[in-house]
Amino acid sequence: MSSAVVVEAPGTHRVVPHEPGEPGPGEARVRVHAVGICGSDRELYQGNRPEGYVRYPLTPGHEWSGVVDAVGAGVPAALVGRKVVGEGFRNCQVCDRCHAGETTLCTAGYEETGFTQPGAMAATLVLPARLLHVLPDDADLTAAALLEPAACIAAAALKAKAQPGQRVAVVGTGTLGMFAVQFLAAGSPAELLVVGTRDERAALSRQFGASDFRLRTEDLPDDFDVVIETAGSASAARTAASLLRRGGRLVLTGLPAAGAEGLDPTDLVVRQLEVQTVFGAAPDAWAHAVRVFGAGLLDPMPLVTHEVPLERFAEAIEWVGAGDQKVGKVLLRP
Repeated sequence: MSSAVVVEAPGTHRVVPHEPGEPGPGEARVRVHAVGICGSDRELYQGNRPEGYVRYPLTPGHEWSGVVDAVGAGVPAALVGRKVVGEGFRNCQVCDRCHAGETTLCTAGYEETGFTQPGAMAATLVLPARLLHVLPDDADLTAAALLEPAACIAAAALKAKAQPGQRVAVVGTGTLGMFAVQFLAAGSPAELLVVGTRDERAALSRQFGASDFRLRTEDLPDDFDVVIETAGSASAARTAASLLRRGGRLVLTGLPAAGAEGLDPTDLVVRQLEVQTVFGAAPDAWAHAVRVFGAGLLDPMPLVTHEVPLERFAEAIEWVGAGDQKVGKVLLRP
């Protein structure tokens, strides 16, 4: 019997029998292979997610991979049997921002798989087929479950516009930071510095293509062309800005808690820094992530430390927030 996780209310969940839904017009049904747990899933479970960005009761799960096993009317039958990942934002497709391809800025209101719509912590997931991105037939579906966070960093990499031979840096050494290293390394930089708070990420950073690793407490350079910030700590943005040369480009992806130290506008103006920000991933970023993954330039598997069945959801959620340095990416397997 297949099952699904249902969070009834903050702190309360059940693992229930799952009955696969029938895809309607324009929809596809995916047999879920693996689903990642993210800090925002922990927020959802604890009840810390802002109002309007979650709807209980709910099946969570927005980082997933799987195989299409049924399609509704108007969807190409050739999708059935294909390995896929899928976008989370349920954008309207008709507002100005959607027409510009900026679907994470959709003006019709927020809807997202795993937060306001049923997610992938279940045997199957039904979603609009237009949100699917098809993977190569030989793709590793376990690794592909990490393509949602990778797509967010693909968005940052596209905005970073790093040129081959430039000096680039990443601040932050979590899952997003390690993806940023891989995307930047794929662009052949002259130098790729990773700045973190713990030494044990140094080896993995170098494995992914970093030329140097330094702790934030060390003396840091101030002449980099491009810096991507992924740490989301209160002072990470300032650290990232301090690494840049005059006229350099900063891409911020982290979401610090309220009260973080802001960037100094005088510093931004005097040094003519360019600041870009990323929240979520638009279709072009998803396509970029899938392409880079398919080309073998993105290896998510070293980031995965735990794979457990859906029934261990509560235990896995605790691992994700406990701060244990041995816990990397946790995947649930329906």
